[in-house]
Amino acid sequence: MTMQNFQVRPIGDNDINEWFRLRKFLWDESTDAEHKAEMLDIYEHTDSQLVLVAQLEDGRLVGFLEASIRPFVEDCHSDHVGYLEGWFVEENYRRFGIGRQLVKAAEKWARSKGCGEMASDAEVGNESSLRAHLNLGYEETSRLVHLRKELS
Repeated sequence: MTMQNFQVRPIGDNDINEWFRLRKFLWDESTDAEHKAEMLDIYEHTDSQLVLVAQLEDGRLVGFLEASIRPFVEDCHSDHVGYLEGWFVEENYRRFGIGRQLVKAAEKWARSKGCGEMASDAEVGNESSLRAHLNLGYEETSRLVHLRKELS
C-alpha cells in the first residue's frame, strides 16, 4: 500500500463519530455507553486530557491518541506525569510513522503542561504494543497481573 500524507492534530467537533469508531477497535470490550461516558469526560476536561487524531489528506481519520496528566504513576518520580491512555492506528496504516507522530505530539503537549515524565502501559502478552513503546524510547519498568475473586 502507498501511504498518503497525513497530519496529526487535536480532535475537532466534527471528529466525534470517527473517534468513537476508532476507540471501539482499541477497547473492543467496552460498551457503547461506556465509550460515550468516557468521551464526554475527556471532552469536559481538556485542561488535563488530550485527544489527537491522524488525518489523511483525503480527510479520513485512521488513528487517534488519548493522553492525560496523572498525579501518580507507578515507577515515576514526579507527581505530575503525562500518560498515554491509549493510541491506535488502523492496521493498513501502521508502520508509516503515524503512531510515532501521535506520541510525539502528546509528549510535546505534556511538556507544555509542566510534565517531566511520560508514561504508558501495555497489557501482558501484547507484544506489538510493547515493541511500539520500546521503539519510541519508553522502557519497561514492571509487570503486573491483576487478580479478582467474586465474593458471594
